[in-house]
Amino acid sequence: MKNYGSFDNTWLPTTVKEVEILGWDAIDVILFGGDAYVDHPSFGIAVIARVLESEGLRVAVVPQPNWRDDLRDFKKLGRPKYFFGVAAGNMDSMVNHYTATRRLRSDDAYTPGGKAGFRPDYPTTVYTHILKSIWPDVPVVAGGIEASMRRLTHYDYWKNRLEPSILVSSGADMLIYGMGENPVRELARSLAQGIPFGSLKTIPQTAIVLKKDEPEPEHRQWKNIVLNSFEQCCSSTRLFADNFVAFEKESNRLNAGRLIEASGNMRVVVNPPFEPMSETEIDHTYSLPYKYLPHPRYNKKEAIPAYEMIKFSVNIHRGCFGGCSFCAIAAHQGKQIVSRSEKSVIAEVKNLVGNPDFRGYVSDLGGPSANMYGMGGKDLQKCRACSRASCIWPSVCGNLQTDHRRLSMLYSEVDRIAGVKKTFIGSGVRYDLLFPEWNKNAGKSEESYLRELILNHTSGRLKVAPEHTSPEILAAMRKPPFWLFRKLKDIFDSTVKTRGVNYELVPYFISSHPGCSDAEMKALAAEIKALDIRPEQVQDFTPTPMTLATTMFYTGFNPYTGKKVFVARSIEDKRRQKNYFFWWNGKTPHGRKNR
Repeated sequence: MKNYGSFDNTWLPTTVKEVEILGWDAIDVILFGGDAYVDHPSFGIAVIARVLESEGLRVAVVPQPNWRDDLRDFKKLGRPKYFFGVAAGNMDSMVNHYTATRRLRSDDAYTPGGKAGFRPDYPTTVYTHILKSIWPDVPVVAGGIEASMRRLTHYDYWKNRLEPSILVSSGADMLIYGMGENPVRELARSLAQGIPFGSLKTIPQTAIVLKKDEPEPEHRQWKNIVLNSFEQCCSSTRLFADNFVAFEKESNRLNAGRLIEASGNMRVVVNPPFEPMSETEIDHTYSLPYKYLPHPRYNKKEAIPAYEMIKFSVNIHRGCFGGCSFCAIAAHQGKQIVSRSEKSVIAEVKNLVGNPDFRGYVSDLGGPSANMYGMGGKDLQKCRACSRASCIWPSVCGNLQTDHRRLSMLYSEVDRIAGVKKTFIGSGVRYDLLFPEWNKNAGKSEESYLRELILNHTSGRLKVAPEHTSPEILAAMRKPPFWLFRKLKDIFDSTVKTRGVNYELVPYFISSHPGCSDAEMKALAAEIKALDIRPEQVQDFTPTPMTLATTMFYTGFNPYTGKKVFVARSIEDKRRQKNYFFWWNGKTPHGRKNR
């Protein structure tokens, strides 16, 4: 059982009693979320709440409201002055609830005690429907990864069909996609100035719904890109694939267009995003007065596993330019890397040192990819003209600055902080950036970074993600060739042997990725067996909305080339492919033990 102290005016309220303690006579914004409420910058709803608070708004949070009773959680705080916000949580709810074989999970890391059952499937839609039934005239703003990746027509693996934009299915009035600080800040400032919510149709990085015959608001700098309608996508996989290509290209542009997609008697309008956040802007996000603790409402309850996992870690950047086919990070966080200043990172580490539970070990100093900190285009004008999904596949862009010296210096600065014994890197490392055979920009700084990483920042295990061994499947994944992993393994094994330490290189692999048949999995099993790699945790591909791999899974072809790809669709096919990983414990591909 935990004790996080008592509620005071440094916390945001979650109950009527807490609102009374603060002496508020009204609330400006009420946020409903699918996760337990942890006031920490790694939890999206905490960030949005603190940003709104910094704009002078009175903000309350209702975490994991009960949607199955008399709906008192949705009524208890009354009507907000400006809007309700809804978010499913840090994870897509369906990935949170179900395995890749659609089996219901028995736990939820974002709930005290890891207990399941405290959020519905599709919380964004469920919460919005409830709020609209109780307060039909109060605007609802949807955000978070679940809403962000459903902003247009998308394939839903769990329903096995195309679904319209979540704006259409939920009835929300606005959707904020991506990392939401800048759009929610502009929304708050506009409302505080007295501008009616219904007039706010050109805020960047938002999506709205218009009536079919209603003209889109004029904006001189935005180019309109009209997509195939939801109904057309349902009738043709080719038209759905064309929509995905347009969506992905615009998501990767710095000068993106406005996407317009008809759905029934409505049109979904997705405004272009804000410019990537500056260092000053992201530092401001991390300087807000987070408590770095779960809310006192969880006193005497069991620990929240997701919080326990990250409470001594520090996120140093956002975004990823890897462009992996199966990954949604770039479509949500952006392809451009947004890095915090060294001063901001060090301030957060010093805050960790002040935690009475801190024992001197920073569990992770990383991000979506551990070693992309401080990287980006050398000439941003070239970046503005680019729509490549990946800056490092099928080759490393010559305009990409990949020097690791700034990152190595940051590690050193953090290690010198009084009270820090060791800093570990728990995030996955993009080793393809480290070798000149793949990255022509790589040099001595990458070589020294790798040695420093292995010897001084590995907590017994270094995580990397080759994902597969087949050249064809790796190309479908937008991943580098497997011989690069072999090179990394040789260097890793030699380094740890010379130092006499018992460290382990932990590779991650994916089965059932579009294009992958039993033949490729059999070859993978033979190759990792030859390397004496015994995977314990492997990933069976889960089609999540609006990724290239999911589009291939649904359509059966590559949307860029039109070339057909094999897809392991059945649960039995997926299980059989996954079992190829476990050659070392005697299992056959069909799951039976060899005798």
